[in-house]
Amino acid sequence: MRNNLFKMTAVAGALALTLTACGSDDGGDTDGEGGGALAGEGSGDTCVIEAEIPIGAAVSLTGAAASYGESQKNGLELAAEHLNERDGVTYALTVEDDQTDPKQAISVFETFAGDGTSLIIGPTLSNTAFQAQPIAQEESVPVLAISNTAAGITAQGDWIFRDSLTEGQVIPQTVAKAVETYGLENVIVMYSNDDAFTESGYDVMASSLEEEGITVADTLTFSKADTDFRALLTEAKAANPDAIFVSGLIEAAIPLVTQARELGLDMPIIGGNGFNNPQLMADAGDAAEGVVVGAAWNSASDNPENADFLSSYEEKFGSGPDQFAAQAYAAMTIIDHAVREGCDGSREAIKAGLGNITDLPTVLGSISINADRDAEHDAVVQVVKDGKFTVLP
Repeated sequence: MRNNLFKMTAVAGALALTLTACGSDDGGDTDGEGGGALAGEGSGDTCVIEAEIPIGAAVSLTGAAASYGESQKNGLELAAEHLNERDGVTYALTVEDDQTDPKQAISVFETFAGDGTSLIIGPTLSNTAFQAQPIAQEESVPVLAISNTAAGITAQGDWIFRDSLTEGQVIPQTVAKAVETYGLENVIVMYSNDDAFTESGYDVMASSLEEEGITVADTLTFSKADTDFRALLTEAKAANPDAIFVSGLIEAAIPLVTQARELGLDMPIIGGNGFNNPQLMADAGDAAEGVVVGAAWNSASDNPENADFLSSYEEKFGSGPDQFAAQAYAAMTIIDHAVREGCDGSREAIKAGLGNITDLPTVLGSISINADRDAEHDAVVQVVKDGKFTVLP
């Protein structure tokens, strides 16, 4: 494996840097694969590691998922800033743009795998993750996914973890709550059929609606690049549904919701995780009122970690955070706990620490990572009211 790593590093043009690090005067191993300078003394709050722990993140700062990636970058940087104010462990965070492009994400993952990065966060979208994660799995670099909710993400290998709840964990609760609240019987389902995340969301929506005994009058598909939904919405309106369920990214959610209201569709619109972005309210305005969204986080949560996060985020960035920022911030909390548990920032040690996360207080609430390396914590069903996400009563 080390030979393979050197080959990759040579391709990247950084072999000399890696050899220098491995041959440093103190004899420490700083490539993230085990012990050496990344190992310290103590445990938990008493852990002291002299070397910085290199953490890499691949998020979408450009492309279709840029609005999510910008929030993730903010959350990661704020968390790193807070963690570095504590004694004992310092993190060197590097955030790279995956450009919402699997090829670019693969390139970023290859660079991180070859330069000694201890853990990779991201990428932003599930379909990108499916193509980039095998690089990390092959090179034994732990990955912590922070927004990849499609089924099968962690099944790609034992080095892959996530703190984002799956669509399978959130959508059934959302469907059940919407059916109960609005007395739904007959609905339309719409989804983007060219994206792994939205397809996975649709699959869960369809099975959840079937389980609730709800009639699906029609299923309408669109592309993630589409912005004009009037023809599909006119078709949906003709079915006179009680509600419309949509699995799509925020770039589709905004025009879809806006055009639905313009066409007189005033029934509830229930969105998947892609709708969970304040940009929906900012850009769709009054049209977003009443939209229901399942989520892994809500700003109304009163746990102390969340209260501190909200005030710090607003002070630093001048606006409130969204779920994507919260999941990113929580990721750094989880990583810090994993590092401090064994007081070791190597790849192998972090992997072991991530496998031991149980009832850890975070901005998302008390979080555990199960045997499948998926996060477990309470979900929440939200509705847009007065321009804000509030808990659906």
